Amino acid sequence: MSLAELETHIRSIPDFPKPGILFRDITPLLHDRFRDTIDEVAGLFTAEEWQAFDAIVGVESRGFILASGLAYALGKGLLVVRKPGKLPPPHHTVSYSLEYGQDSLQMSSNFAPQRVLVADDVLATGGTLRATCELCEQCGHDVVGITTLIDLAGLNDFSWKGLRTRSLFSYGD
Repeated sequence: MSLAELETHIRSIPDFPKPGILFRDITPLLHDRFRDTIDEVAGLFTAEEWQAFDAIVGVESRGFILASGLAYALGKGLLVVRKPGKLPPPHHTVSYSLEYGQDSLQMSSNFAPQRVLVADDVLATGGTLRATCELCEQCGHDVVGITTLIDLAGLNDFSWKGLRTRSLFSYGD
């Protein structure tokens, strides 16, 4: 299945969650073409690059779906980044700015350092991905790749220590 065909399963919803926002709904894509989607995201990286990843880091909450599928398909470990109060100690916390305030994320520090691929659903301004990469480093992990389903390229110029996000779909170039 081509990327253009996959993209037809992403709904564009104007003025959601507030006026002026064009929301990209990935639920139909996940419902109708989950396996194809995971295969296409996996294809963003070479076999040699996949060997460099020990685990996939999923960002709450829709990033869990992508990360879980990739971890299963490629036989990798799964790590999660959660909202505060969802993980037992020990964990690290990073606070970050949003367009409309502050938020925080947490990651367990119970795991030995690993080389990780960070996976999330959408890259908008980059705040969540930046905080996730910081958390990974605080926990001793080496971020060696970043992927999202959608890059809202018009809202960001995100990179982490020279790593660019690899995404299936890009909007707002």
